Amino acid sequence: MRTQCRADLWFGGRGLNRRSLLAGGAALTAGALVAPRTSLAQTAERMRRVGWLSGTDNVRPTLSGALRELSWIEGQNISFDTRNAEGQRERYAPMAKDLVAAKVEIIIAVAPGAIRTAMQTTNEIPIVMAWWGGPDLVEAGIIASYARPGGNVTGVDMLLSALDAKRLDVLHQAVPKATKIAVLIHGRQMFEPQMPAVREVARKAGLTLEIADTGDSSSAYDGAFETIVRTQCQALLVMASPSFARDRKLIIEHAARARVPAIYAAASNAREGGLMSYGTTALDLDRQVARQIDKILRGAKPGELPVEQPSRYELVVNLVTARALGLVIPQALLLQADQVIE
Repeated sequence: MRTQCRADLWFGGRGLNRRSLLAGGAALTAGALVAPRTSLAQTAERMRRVGWLSGTDNVRPTLSGALRELSWIEGQNISFDTRNAEGQRERYAPMAKDLVAAKVEIIIAVAPGAIRTAMQTTNEIPIVMAWWGGPDLVEAGIIASYARPGGNVTGVDMLLSALDAKRLDVLHQAVPKATKIAVLIHGRQMFEPQMPAVREVARKAGLTLEIADTGDSSSAYDGAFETIVRTQCQALLVMASPSFARDRKLIIEHAARARVPAIYAAASNAREGGLMSYGTTALDLDRQVARQIDKILRGAKPGELPVEQPSRYELVVNLVTARALGLVIPQALLLQADQVIE
């Protein structure tokens, strides 16, 4: 395995004094007297209740770890009231009402459906988007502006549309002879906001796109990949989605059997056998979310906290998979990779 550092591929260029204790017996006595008071103060620290509303997962370890870095330790001074709809979007509304009734101090909402439902349920409890993965937040009516979102919502925008378009560009660089690219989605209406930027990249590069739709069922991957093979697609763009992240091993296996080079959003896909990935990292995004939560718990108003966007992007290329596909990755692209798996 070789790790290389490089400038960003696209967004470019965008990282107490303590007083000495008095010596002598008096200082030791003072310390002994003070210590129990500190311990009692820590014990009496108020537990902060935070709600979690998601369609696919529970509180991520990366978020818990990021909050710990900011001195918010689960079970000690922060607790999570978790609601996971497990892919059933109709459960968002009653779950959001449960969190409001539980009087949580913040609702962390994951993905557009959960975010919109939380907003419809309360305009008082702060909502932190972790993370937004839809169209422009202002155009979607979620916030007034990125600098001052207004209302009770802030958080992190993943820039999914722009990043899906960039992934298509990187895939085209990796497989320059490919002219027909499959795009894996699950529901045309859900992914349409992400498609205009992807279509624009395809138009400029002279590429034909073939939509492979799995719908809402994991069992539909067989049919989607049959379409990819039947229509003779030469490469595959897997759109960013929590469902595709959940089913990544299944998708990687299908892509290998179909012998189709594929690019994914998360680095874990490339490290687990996918050809390549380009995108942000969960750790970086959750550190941004954690900072928002920290500021609100310390008194900041969500409507005055700017919505953050990713600050770091990672390209991972799996040369083992490339060789299995009989594919030679251009050296110019390898030199830009953060990690090359050999």
